[in-house]
Amino acid sequence: MTTHDTGRDRTEEQERLALEKKRERYVWYYLGYFLFGIHIVAFVMIFAVRHAK
Repeated sequence: MTTHDTGRDRTEEQERLALEKKRERYVWYYLGYFLFGIHIVAFVMIFAVRHAK
């Protein structure tokens, strides 16, 4: 194994970690929007039930 291979492996590892971090951020965004959406739906349903005749 040469030093060039080690450098390339390190670069690939950094790219993989960056991609993993990006994907994790997207998962948190999705979870946040999902939970926010559930609350909006719940408030609309509560409003509809309270104001139903």
